[in-house]
Amino acid sequence: MTETNTDNHPKVALVTGANKGIGYEIAAGLGALGWSVGVGARDDARRESAVDKLRAAGADAFGVPLDVTDDASVTAAARLIEERTGRLDALVNNAGITGGGPQEPTTVDVNRVRAAVETNVIGVIRVTNALLPLLRRSPSPRIVNVSSSVGSLTLQTTPGAETGPISIAYAPSKSFLNAVTVQYAKELAGTQVLINAVCPGFTATDLNDFRGVRTPQQGAAAAIRLATVPDDGPTGRFFDDEGEVPW
Repeated sequence: MTETNTDNHPKVALVTGANKGIGYEIAAGLGALGWSVGVGARDDARRESAVDKLRAAGADAFGVPLDVTDDASVTAAARLIEERTGRLDALVNNAGITGGGPQEPTTVDVNRVRAAVETNVIGVIRVTNALLPLLRRSPSPRIVNVSSSVGSLTLQTTPGAETGPISIAYAPSKSFLNAVTVQYAKELAGTQVLINAVCPGFTATDLNDFRGVRTPQQGAAAAIRLATVPDDGPTGRFFDDEGEVPW
């Protein structure tokens, strides 16, 4: 069944970092629901390959050249979507990097921290603000920020909790992203825009050299669910497949 707006046109989503891994599977999942899906990615060849694969599977997919760290690229992406569809129903901020390693606090190259924050936090703000005017044209706009449970300060300070290796770039960037999500939710309270953070779990992707124990399809499930929540759904919260994740 195709999900449509009140004007009977398919709903439209943009997924950043959608040429591979979790982002690709989020795009595939929304496409399978009948959404028109913009595949946001920097690499032209990989982006178009992903679009071709999605279309072959029956999805209404289109490529969106997008570097979340570049103002001009983000502005151009917003213009492309406006010209193609005139609105946006869901934005999934999935693009992210680890910042590279090692990341022990006392010896880290601060450029690793800077790079992680630039992509994982500032990139999300940049893209969200550029696309928000198009989201406001939707009757049920949704924003999903792909975070990680390693950004949970509660879990990081819980003895025995599994929080991954010591990481002063990647993990704090996700804590920062969670805080940013809350601030957007506070400003957008009372509107139709619902914004949430999601943890895909320890998923096997090139981000972790495919050491994860979950498939990209499994990692995408919670984000797809949050991108399609009804109007009385949650906002300003943090979820994974098992429910709410503590801040």
